[in-house]
Amino acid sequence: MAGQTAEITWRDGRLPVSEKFDDPYYSADDGLAESRFVFLKGNDLPARFQPGFHIGELGFGTGLNMLAAWRAWLDAGIDGPLSYTSFEAYPMARTDMAHALQTFPEMSDLADPLLAAWPPDGTEIKLPGIVLNVILGDARQTLANWENRADAWFLDGFAPARNPELWEQGLLNDVARHTALAGTFSTYTAAGVVRRALNASGFQVERIAGFAGKRHMTIGRLDTVK
Repeated sequence: MAGQTAEITWRDGRLPVSEKFDDPYYSADDGLAESRFVFLKGNDLPARFQPGFHIGELGFGTGLNMLAAWRAWLDAGIDGPLSYTSFEAYPMARTDMAHALQTFPEMSDLADPLLAAWPPDGTEIKLPGIVLNVILGDARQTLANWENRADAWFLDGFAPARNPELWEQGLLNDVARHTALAGTFSTYTAAGVVRRALNASGFQVERIAGFAGKRHMTIGRLDTVK
């Protein structure tokens, strides 16, 4: 696998935790419900889906966000494939990803073809109803060279206090530059430094109630393109 593979420990044998960032990959309450609440609902999806829709993501992790979006796209019956581009510096090994996704058996019909195509090799992964690109490496370098714009962003790096690199002003400026007009973002974090950086990058930023008792999360919209 290109890039440095993520080192994982398991909490209670089922919740993957990054050794590097000492942070879990998803909520212990219900990772799939969290993905749907934070990243789908936070970007007003599937209501905004239309042919040619493109999702960008910082932090592919277990692939759970992608599976949630893919399911929503298929259920919405939109013509053509969903485009999904994720930037990941520390891709999971297939065995770890499979272990993590076993927690969500209702997604196995989508998880199985994802796992069969994993790991990424720098080319598109074409699956029924979705075209996936996982761009390996430091997003602070790779996103700047990306030639597309996303209609919605899933900002899912580890907590800002543990993984500040994915929340730097320069990177969030690049997120804005690679966002379509009226494009949106959502993220589980409501850290003031992140909200201010996103606002400075050009997004209209709003703090709203978070998932499963978490007080706040953050969403935003880009009304002008730089």
